[in-house]
Amino acid sequence: MKTFNDLIDEVQKPGLCHRCGGCVTFCTSINYGALKLGDDGSPQYADREKCIECGLCYSICPEIDEYQEETKKVAGWTPPMGHIIETLTARAADPAIRAKATDGGVVTALLVHLFDRGHIDGAIVTRQMGPFERDPMLAATRQEIIDSAGFYFDSSHGVKHFGHDYSTYSPSVQEFRPMMQKGLRRVALVGTPCQIKTLRKMEAMSIVPSDSIRYTLGLFCSGNFIFDEEERRRLEGIAGISWNDVRKINIKDELMIHLTSGALKTLPLEKIDFMKRYACRFCPDYASEYADVSFGGIGSLEGWTTVITRSPVGRAIIADAKNSTLEVYGVSSRPDMTAEIQDKVWEKSRKKKEYSQRMHDALLLAQRGGRG
Repeated sequence: MKTFNDLIDEVQKPGLCHRCGGCVTFCTSINYGALKLGDDGSPQYADREKCIECGLCYSICPEIDEYQEETKKVAGWTPPMGHIIETLTARAADPAIRAKATDGGVVTALLVHLFDRGHIDGAIVTRQMGPFERDPMLAATRQEIIDSAGFYFDSSHGVKHFGHDYSTYSPSVQEFRPMMQKGLRRVALVGTPCQIKTLRKMEAMSIVPSDSIRYTLGLFCSGNFIFDEEERRRLEGIAGISWNDVRKINIKDELMIHLTSGALKTLPLEKIDFMKRYACRFCPDYASEYADVSFGGIGSLEGWTTVITRSPVGRAIIADAKNSTLEVYGVSSRPDMTAEIQDKVWEKSRKKKEYSQRMHDALLLAQRGGRG
């Protein structure tokens, strides 16, 4: 049986760790206490003597191939980019949520809807801690959900301070621990593809506390990016800006830099590839293929959200929210709109899968010492 030592050798050392926190979360949730997250966000031993070498931390990791078929079955995954029941474009019906949230505020509106209907008693989201610093949080009230609006939607899933680095990643799976401490049993998880897959693997293995997650809301993700001092200085030169003038950053189809003057600077993601987290280069999932519902800005008009329902649970909550909490864009005048959106999402997905495969092939070749 493989253990955390193998996880270090096979995932951490090659640079494949997504820092989702799944391995640490499981270990702390069942009070083993053998693992912790280090200052840089990577899992490490807290107390090696407490490790019983159960191997579950190894199996949970989204980079490990174990339980792949079981995970696909739990999520109802089908090729080429996950099961798709319905694709639509929508926005929050409440103008106040639209003004506060990102790209139409669908995620926030849906969470509020689920909370008001009594379907959830909490949601794992992301909150802003500073101008460029965001942390995962467990929102246990309606107001906490609304206050987190705009800080978890798109691939910029929260800016987390890892040591001296800023990163567009927030390890939301860590919030499973306080979820259990508060006794919440009906929780929605908003996460990136790797986080959603970690949760699905836990479900496939019947591992606590995955049984408390009722809904998985996945985000389209081109990758997450590091904004440490060196990268920020390089970005200043490329974009022709001063970091002190930056008010907000969004990452969708392009890098969107909102300045304090009100101006907007945009850069193609190819221009900031040097900032992408190394582990993200190996991820093949763009459209959160294992989620109940996936969300992103691609394919929709400004101020609207692309919504892909993937599971019967996802279809039910979207259907319940239509024409009340959510305003759905009418496609009667554009009957080909749904197909156009799916084509754009697939193109993004295809490119990410192909790039991921090339990276894995190159890593395998390097590990073999260059021998094919």
